[in-house]
Amino acid sequence: MNKNVGGIDRIARIVVGLALIALAVTHVIGAWGWIGVVPLLTAIIGWCPAYTLLGFKTCGCSK
Repeated sequence: MNKNVGGIDRIARIVVGLALIALAVTHVIGAWGWIGVVPLLTAIIGWCPAYTLLGFKTCGCSK
């Protein structure tokens, strides 16, 4: 797994993921908010399977 998620993308994923989880915990949006775990995990590991399928990178890596 080569990294394919860059800095700004990672920050955005962390913010969105934490916001969705917080909204789910406070029962504002219900159980669907737990989908925020996905962008949070992809930001932490720096790899997104959807980006791999699409051949997309935001990390500026040459590989």
